[in-house]
Amino acid sequence: MAGTAKLADLVLLIFSLGMAMPLVHSNLEDPKEVDKWLQKFQYAKEKVSRLHFYFHDTPSGKNPSAVRVAQAPITEKSPTLFGLVNIFDDPLTEGPEPTSRLVGRAQGLYGSAGQQEVGLLVAMNLVFTAGRLNGSGITILGRNAALQPHREMPIIGGTGVFRLARGFAIAKTHYMNFTSAIVEYNVVAIHY
Repeated sequence: MAGTAKLADLVLLIFSLGMAMPLVHSNLEDPKEVDKWLQKFQYAKEKVSRLHFYFHDTPSGKNPSAVRVAQAPITEKSPTLFGLVNIFDDPLTEGPEPTSRLVGRAQGLYGSAGQQEVGLLVAMNLVFTAGRLNGSGITILGRNAALQPHREMPIIGGTGVFRLARGFAIAKTHYMNFTSAIVEYNVVAIHY
């Protein structure tokens, strides 16, 4: 516990000093590089990227990838767990098997926002770690009706290859039990 407290203090110190380092080094913090990017942007054409991967959420067990951080006084009595909030850092893989090649991480939070049916409010960053997408990300913010066969959520932005992204993600549950869920994602991102 003492080591964890020291690490947390170090992280807070780094952020307070403005020394946080990006996942992938970029020269965009240099105003001249920003100007260069903006000059190229006016001639850029929109691109459409289609991505397919699997999201592995493990909210319990020895090594959870999602943890409960808050709940309302009524959450345990609610059939939809209304008021529950989880933070997650889930692996994204090429195939549905947990041993499949890792292509990134889904990091964010989901909260149970539905009282009559399971409806999660999801805010997540899909951070890619493989190939040409390494260091690029897509941000999704929307409703996930987790018990429906197919769910659509909007892309509200992106970074790196996906700068200025918009589009949508279709989620389909591949497998679910009380200890884990594997969700297939088909993503269409429009970007420059």
